[in-house]
Parts: sequence; C-alpha cells; structure tokens
Amino acid sequence: MRSTTMCSTAMRSAAMRSSTMRATTRTVLAAVLLTAGALTLTPPPAGAAQPALGACGSGQLCLWPKEDFKGKRLTYELADTDIDSCVPLPAGTSAAAVANRTGRPVTTYQSATCGETGEFETYPGGGTWVPHSPYQVRAFKIWEN
Repeated sequence: MRSTTMCSTAMRSAAMRSSTMRATTRTVLAAVLLTAGALTLTPPPAGAAQPALGACGSGQLCLWPKEDFKGKRLTYELADTDIDSCVPLPAGTSAAAVANRTGRPVTTYQSATCGETGEFETYPGGGTWVPHSPYQVRAFKIWEN
C-alpha cells in the first residue's frame, strides 16, 4: 500500500509541474506575441523615407542599372527567355537592382558568362525585390524549379 501512495504522490507532483510549465509557457508566449504585435504596429518615424519597390509586372524579371530601382529598366519574360540557359545582359550594361516576379528561381551572375568563379546569387520567384545587389549583375539564369 505504501508504494501505491508514493506512486500516486509522485504522479500528482509531476502533473502539477506539468501544469505549471504549461501556464508559464502560455505566459511567455503571450508576452512574445504582445511584443511582436507592438513592434509590427509601430509606425515608422515621421519623415522617414520608405524605399519604393521598382515597378515589375507579374511573370517578369526586371533589372535596373542603378541601385534603388533607378535608371532604364530591362524586362525579361518566360515566353522570350530560354529556361536553364545563361542570358547575358546587352553588351556594356549591368544591373545594380533586381526584381524577380517570374514564379521561378533566378540566379544573377557577376560574370557575363554565368561563371561561378565570380559572385552569384539565386532569388526565389514570385516576388523578390533586391534594391542593392552586392555586385554588378551581367547575366542571369531562370531555372525550371
């Protein structure tokens, strides 16, 4: 009988610890959510400039010669571009800002021949805007998926 009482006491103690842990977890989670909500809802400081995204239509890959989507935009679409092929930008041009709305991954290359000895980066499709490329983009590949 004594072992049954000890077992029952141990089980109640474990249940109380579990209940206390759940309550603590709920309290911490609520505090995190409240803090995150406050951060999300806080407006930017008055007069702070919000960066504008470059205009790029659905299904397009857009490239600009200057950062922050400035300069004459180059636009490519899937219908006019070979998939999985290196597409160099026109001779003498490069891009400093990119928007990928093709719905497919796109890799941009520092090399005009898509060489991986230079810098390169792959951006997911569907809505990726890069106002400041870490290198001058000279070529790209649109991937199948």
